[in-house]
Amino acid sequence: MGAGRRLRQGWDRLTIYLPMLLMLLLALGTYWLMRSAPLFATPRAEKEVRRDPDYEMKRFSVKTFDQEGRLKSEIYGDQAWHYPHNDVLEISGVQMRNYNIERGYFTLATATRAITTSQAKEVELIGNAHVLRPAVVDKQGRALPRVSFRGEYLHAFLDEERVFSNQPVELIHGESHIEAQNLNFSNYDQVIELRGRVRGTLLPRGPVSDIQVLPSTASE
Repeated sequence: MGAGRRLRQGWDRLTIYLPMLLMLLLALGTYWLMRSAPLFATPRAEKEVRRDPDYEMKRFSVKTFDQEGRLKSEIYGDQAWHYPHNDVLEISGVQMRNYNIERGYFTLATATRAITTSQAKEVELIGNAHVLRPAVVDKQGRALPRVSFRGEYLHAFLDEERVFSNQPVELIHGESHIEAQNLNFSNYDQVIELRGRVRGTLLPRGPVSDIQVLPSTASE
């Protein structure tokens, strides 16, 4: 009887602590799962975006074509670096041609250095920058005058045929010659906005159909 009573007392004590033991085992098991499962693992720091060039080209040329296989643009350069984090192409000794296939003419852009995207729809020209559209008769039979821009900085939107500069620039439009501190030119709208100190010669019957000078400090 003594042995049986001691066994029952031991069992009773064990049943008192059993819930606590089960909770402890459950907590240990949960902790082990959290440490083992990737879902609950300590998140790793995101990989830093690569900001150095992923490739480099020397003495290269790149051509793009439209869906019908017609030449749309050409880029030549002495050296180029592509930056993947913003898809920017930096080119030294650059020469670019953009073809207006519908109207039948091209625009030429050259500079010491250029910054553009892989699609080359717009380009920043830095150092001895020049944008030129030669005089031409387009496919509609209209005579288009020569348009030339020169400066240390030109921002050209090639598809829109627009040129912007916040630095001094020289413009030749047909027989007209203008120098300004800031310029915004749209070939489609045939509008030239000139800001700051402006000087030059505008022919009254020249090809410039609309000139906006802001402020009005132009002198001929």
